[in-house]
Amino acid sequence: MAVTTSKLLWCTIRFKEKEGNWWVKENSDPKHYEPDGLGILDPFQFPWILDMMDPLREYGLSNEVLEAAFVPFQAQDIEKDQTVRLVRVAEHILDSEEQLFALPNVKDGDKGAYADFLEHIMRLRVKLINDTIKLEQKLTVEDVDEQLSELRNQAMIEGRDIHPFEEITDILEFVPQGHEVPGDDDDDDKPARAQAAAEDIADLPDVEEVDKDMEKNLRWDDEDEPAEEGASEEGGESEGGGKASGKSGRRR
Repeated sequence: MAVTTSKLLWCTIRFKEKEGNWWVKENSDPKHYEPDGLGILDPFQFPWILDMMDPLREYGLSNEVLEAAFVPFQAQDIEKDQTVRLVRVAEHILDSEEQLFALPNVKDGDKGAYADFLEHIMRLRVKLINDTIKLEQKLTVEDVDEQLSELRNQAMIEGRDIHPFEEITDILEFVPQGHEVPGDDDDDDKPARAQAAAEDIADLPDVEEVDKDMEKNLRWDDEDEPAEEGASEEGGESEGGGKASGKSGRRR
């Protein structure tokens, strides 16, 4: 395993009032995190999702899988056009008491950490349903995936991107038609959506510009990656590029 340095140090996001979600506009690593159709969880949505996953803990919910699935960011500045600049933070997203945004780790597409997380919680949701509802035939992961795929295909027909908040809650709230899971929270408990960027970010922290040592704090072990195109073929050092996949399998 070779140690590689992340290029994902900052991103800018915009708030779509009609749907009440944040979407990435630009970022420092567009090769692996293509901005087009890339949503991000805000400081209200992520804690709510954590609460929703509490019932899955007795079925084996992994904090390691959860941590790997999201890249934590903190708000740095709000522009006049309500675009918000975020900077990456080198801390564990589950341990932080700060208001953090959670960007899905789609670096390796449908074989990456975010895709693994979606499959993980889907399997646990299936276990919970089979354990709490008497069905004529046990529910399978394939059953859930097939039904959720229909929702994704409908979104594609409508020309609509699937936001990670919707994608995750579709799994955590899934119930076979005609049934209900005892103890599931009502939709009224979902976080109220803000109407503007300033409302969604109460207090901006005093975050300095990303310094030269920031990359050293944001290292992780990764497989050897092929050299960038155009790199010198003789004697020059090339930078690890990884798989050029900016989207996970969720946006079909």
